[in-house]
Amino acid sequence: MIPALTPSSVTQECYLAFLNALEADGFAGEINTDYGNRLAQATDNSIYQLLPQAVLYPRHKEDLCLLTRLAGRDEFRQIVLSPRGGGTGTNGQSLSDGIVVDLSRHMNRILEINPQQGWARVEAGVVKDQLNKALAAHGLFFAPELSTSNRATIGGMINTDASGQGSVRYGKTRDHVLELSTVLLDGSLWHSAPLDDETLARHQRRDDLAGRIHREVDALQRQHQALIEARFPRLNRCLTGYDLAHIRDDSGRFDLNSLLCGSEGSLGFIVEAKLNVLPLPKHSALVNIKYASFDDALRDAQALMAWQPSSIETVDSRVLQLAMADIVWDSVRDYFPRRDGEPEIRGINLVEYTGDSLAEVERKVAALTRHLQQQAGTEGKGFGHTLACGEAEINKIWGMRKRAVGLLGNAKGEKRPIPFVEDTAVPPEHLADFIREFRQVLDSHGLEYGMFGHVDAGVLHVRPAIDMKDPQQEPLIRAVTDQVVELTRKYRGLLWGEHGKGVRSEYAPAFFGPLYPVLQQIKALFDPYNQLNPGKIATPAGRDAELLKIDGVPTRGQFDRQVPIAVRGEYQGAMSCNGNGACYNFDPDDAMCPSWKATRQRLHSPKGRATLTREWLRLLAAQGVDPLAEGKGRPGFVAGLLPRLRNSLGKRRGEADFSHEVHDAMAGCLACKSCVSQCPIKVDIPDLRARFMALYFGRYLRPLSHYLVGSLEYIVPWLARWPASYNWLVGQPALKGLWHKIGLVDSPRLSRERLDKALPELGIDWATPQRLAALSPAEREHTLVLVQDAFTSYFETRLVLDLLALLQRLGFKPLLAPFRPNGKPLHVHGFLAAFEQTAGKTNAMLRAIADAGVPLVGIDPSMTLSYRHEYPKTLGEGKVPEVLLLQEWLAGRLEHLKGLDIRLAPEEFLLLPHCTEKTAAAAAIRDWQAIFAAFGLTLSPQSLGCCGMAGTYGHERANQETSRQIYELSWSRVVQEPAHRGKLVATGYSCRSQVKRYEGEAIPHPLQLLLARLEAA
Repeated sequence: MIPALTPSSVTQECYLAFLNALEADGFAGEINTDYGNRLAQATDNSIYQLLPQAVLYPRHKEDLCLLTRLAGRDEFRQIVLSPRGGGTGTNGQSLSDGIVVDLSRHMNRILEINPQQGWARVEAGVVKDQLNKALAAHGLFFAPELSTSNRATIGGMINTDASGQGSVRYGKTRDHVLELSTVLLDGSLWHSAPLDDETLARHQRRDDLAGRIHREVDALQRQHQALIEARFPRLNRCLTGYDLAHIRDDSGRFDLNSLLCGSEGSLGFIVEAKLNVLPLPKHSALVNIKYASFDDALRDAQALMAWQPSSIETVDSRVLQLAMADIVWDSVRDYFPRRDGEPEIRGINLVEYTGDSLAEVERKVAALTRHLQQQAGTEGKGFGHTLACGEAEINKIWGMRKRAVGLLGNAKGEKRPIPFVEDTAVPPEHLADFIREFRQVLDSHGLEYGMFGHVDAGVLHVRPAIDMKDPQQEPLIRAVTDQVVELTRKYRGLLWGEHGKGVRSEYAPAFFGPLYPVLQQIKALFDPYNQLNPGKIATPAGRDAELLKIDGVPTRGQFDRQVPIAVRGEYQGAMSCNGNGACYNFDPDDAMCPSWKATRQRLHSPKGRATLTREWLRLLAAQGVDPLAEGKGRPGFVAGLLPRLRNSLGKRRGEADFSHEVHDAMAGCLACKSCVSQCPIKVDIPDLRARFMALYFGRYLRPLSHYLVGSLEYIVPWLARWPASYNWLVGQPALKGLWHKIGLVDSPRLSRERLDKALPELGIDWATPQRLAALSPAEREHTLVLVQDAFTSYFETRLVLDLLALLQRLGFKPLLAPFRPNGKPLHVHGFLAAFEQTAGKTNAMLRAIADAGVPLVGIDPSMTLSYRHEYPKTLGEGKVPEVLLLQEWLAGRLEHLKGLDIRLAPEEFLLLPHCTEKTAAAAAIRDWQAIFAAFGLTLSPQSLGCCGMAGTYGHERANQETSRQIYELSWSRVVQEPAHRGKLVATGYSCRSQVKRYEGEAIPHPLQLLLARLEAA
């Protein structure tokens, strides 16, 4: 039996004393020292893993003033503090073995937008896309563009001076920072903005830390001005971090923000920012050019700059191939057609034009496309191009390009492209030659790699593929980085053009040369005892402190290699999570990840759960336990009851076991499976959850609610014989306390109608072997078999009957498969042995029908898609017959539907898709639209996140509040809109149940609405 797991790393006494003092002084945010929360903050999007002593979530800037004042006391000067935003850094910028201060959970308010003057004031934890969503209502946007814009915080962007696509036109983050509010290490809150000499002199007369900073920084800049001008490269991606070259702006004003932007939290806590915002371009166009080689694309991009685009982005064949295999390609495939006689696409250039004048944009696009047509067939030039116009279409392609960054981590095999030398910047005219030599470096080490980036700015992201779990390959980090450093110096470029320094700060002395001691003086001025994110950018002058080294910080691979290879293979989803943070998507109208959005706790995200699973596996390996062998030969339920009871009593007494923290994180998962398709690495948390639960409850007692939910599909057909009695019983107020003791909130009501009694009236037959064998070839053309699920068959019987009636009306011959449990509730709760048995029996029935040559069609998206996801994993690939979604089957018969010549009065309806259906079968949403269009109706999919019900999740007491919060994030706004009344349709049983629970109204299934319109016509 799996033992209790007690991690060896505990918070040090000095830190506990500091945290106790912080709490006693009135810290209003959360203080976390538990192992799980610390682990969730131990990684970012880099190769490193550094466990903090604690994690703080300040509630407001006063919390940070209190924190820094306390840290300044003599007895706490060994305390280390590191700010964190979205955790999307690729160089370990926010990783720390001290205290991580996460500003994203609470300090994420947009404080003010002034559209007349063109600025916005925000807290540091606001996400870039969150800000732009609010600004769009005013026709404005915050310009610096990032591939991680849906989770990168403004504070993080400022701290790394982030930039990305379009930086040639719009510059970097610091170019849009007007004012900053920063908590300094003495506990003061300083407001910084560009200063004229008179105001600067007034600040310099202050007798405090702020006065000293203004005096000494000004003196350093004046003293070293000539050296600064000679040393700093003149690049679009100017040197980030303590930017001495811009202490004085173009008007000669003193601007402390040039030091703070890019300082990576090593000078203070940036808590608020006033940002310059710009009018959204009124018109845009994107020319997508295909090339036979990446080198052709790269070299041609330089020539294309003469055609005055707003930006040029380049993507290589490796990234393209990954995108083509991903769900994102469905939305952009038409822009990259492969025509007869054309070579394989090995590179693309995306050339964007934006402007306020449509005529001007069209003129520039026309000039470029004429040039491309004239160049067609010329060696080294593009062999075809397409044009995307308008924000919606262009955003699809940029969405693919953004997603491609994460997709590199989903490469096959143990070697994964990783970021460690990926944001070099050189003068754009030298980029092609620089990359040629860069590739020679990688080729000399036998490395494969992926490339993409901003050729207009001289920045190309290069990710070499290395297996960091292999101790023989890990030294390549040092070897390759050293060579790339020399190469960038040769081309008068920078190692850190975009993503900050972080652990790579060890190269700062060489790059800054005689100016590095100046950086040290600045660090000592702000942080004399090296407490703020130490080891990054510079160390305080005169102190015995060192910069971090790229091979001196623990890596994820060093921990992961402690897990046996066989176990890694079975838990590949957890092991391959690269920390890109796509699951931190802020957007409430995006399905990814509902529990994260509701709780804002990183533990309750796919990344958090994968991180905890990796550590759980490592701790098991350290104790010699093989999770793959557990369960084989395990004592039966009765024989194992006493040990589980004993362990559960120990759990109640507070006995330590890291497995409890993993369980709590997994229990919050809705098993919606959005992560499976939305995560670029395809981390399947529901699968990991099921595996973990199976082992965890081999050691501890299960809640009674698990047994009730797991057996639901077996119990309901029996209860459905007496629906009135059951519904009366579960509706009794006196039973509420019993429900809660069991762990449930309530139960849905059974339908009064019964399929077995209603089918004869409709003339519908059961799909028996005899009936299938009797079908003539002509009948088979229009016959389908509806596969039942417990939820629609017994709680929404009317829906099943309506679907059968509609299919008949449309000229099809539906048969109904005998009810067999699907097993999904068993899988969700980790009853894996029972699920395997159930799946095997149900699959035998499905196989018999499929072998008869009749298509199988499911009703509920979540239950139907489990035949594609869970069944093959359990029973084996190729052994499970195809079970189509309703709309997939009907969309394959559009010609038949159009041939019926039924045209209804034009009307628009709004589709509320199930989140699993939307993310795991994206094309199926368009199928719904095509079906409605065949009858003259318009069906518009709504941008929505998860409804919060997720099968039985919302019925479980532990999840009730989170379920409600998830619903209110997105669904409630759409459902409660008065203009939407009577227009909404929902595809998922759980979605319709959630709406009924909170709104007291029933939303029909799309085909129910279609039937009603046909009957009324």
